[in-house]
Amino acid sequence: MKYTRRNIIQTMSAIAGVSMLPLSGEAKPIADGELVDSGDMSEIVNLFDFEKMAEGKMTKMAYEFVASGAADEFTVKWNREALDKIKIQTQVLNDVTKLDTKVSLFGTEMPYPILIAPTAFHKLMHPEGELATARGAAAASTTYVVSSFTTTPIEEIAKVATQPLWFQLYVVDDRTFVKDLVQKVEAQGCKALCVTVDTPVSGVRNRQQKAKFKLPDDLKPPYMIDTAFAAKGQPMAFKKPLTWKDIEWLQSLTKLPVLLKGILNPEDAEKAIQSGASGIIVSNHSGRNLDTVPATIEVLPHIVKKVNKRIPVLMDGGIRRGTDVMKAMAFGASAVLVGKPICFGLACGGAEGVTKVLTLLQKEFEFAMALSGRASIKSIDPSLIWKDI
Repeated sequence: MKYTRRNIIQTMSAIAGVSMLPLSGEAKPIADGELVDSGDMSEIVNLFDFEKMAEGKMTKMAYEFVASGAADEFTVKWNREALDKIKIQTQVLNDVTKLDTKVSLFGTEMPYPILIAPTAFHKLMHPEGELATARGAAAASTTYVVSSFTTTPIEEIAKVATQPLWFQLYVVDDRTFVKDLVQKVEAQGCKALCVTVDTPVSGVRNRQQKAKFKLPDDLKPPYMIDTAFAAKGQPMAFKKPLTWKDIEWLQSLTKLPVLLKGILNPEDAEKAIQSGASGIIVSNHSGRNLDTVPATIEVLPHIVKKVNKRIPVLMDGGIRRGTDVMKAMAFGASAVLVGKPICFGLACGGAEGVTKVLTLLQKEFEFAMALSGRASIKSIDPSLIWKDI
């Protein structure tokens, strides 16, 4: 892409509402407790603003489902705090007039190292549900990882998607059901399979319990079966545990790359490689399963070291700023995934809201690269991280 200082100033003024412009008539951040008029996202200037607006638009039950974590939510908090504590080491006088933000994963070139993470029940947030998410992803040229708990069949999502789709899979007790679903998503053109491996049971989600989470009677996710999830919000539990042998079995069913989502232990990363996994997603389930596990950005360098470039390593958990994306890349991530902000963007403005979440993050990533003196993805390496002397 062609990129000049004038472009930076103009785009920052339009999107970020920076202080070089007068506040009168210009976008400004949303104050705590302030609600934006329904459908008007003009005052949203960052991903945090989306959550503030969404809280006023969503039902309490739906908001608590998206926003909450497990138990005391220490891991939810640590995901953000750990990213915030990392300091950036800049370089000056590098030529950043042209930025290369492209990455390639499993043979597909992506314009940015940012994907939509799998999240459940999008029709709780917007009537168009996953169709709006797919359209929003398309407008932002972003790969969308569809959840097993989609409220829209994959064939309908595939009809509107113009960007690659991946599919997130829970391996439920009915292995015939799993086999049929894997074959279905492959037939619909999904480019990768993300297997969630960190959920033998669901977490203790107290906020969700207090909100009395329950799917509306008219909302029937097509791939949700009783053994996988109780619609009344009861804990998920499997009679037939997922094991490393199942990962090998899954790979025998498909030609798609199989990524394991939920790896936090370097030894598990090694086992993933030995099992034939094509990639790893470092994830703590956004703090929704086991509370007090570490932040994903803290775990990431240990996983990257163990993997040693043999397979791609992705990361989710707490990504809200372009600098967060850059920090993950500096620690060795091939890309990041964003979940909760997508749900809030969907609630605020449907497809347009999803697109704005992604484009804001993409632009912030560009600014972070330019301002730190990094013109390409390859130049984002461990030297970007400030180390105290």
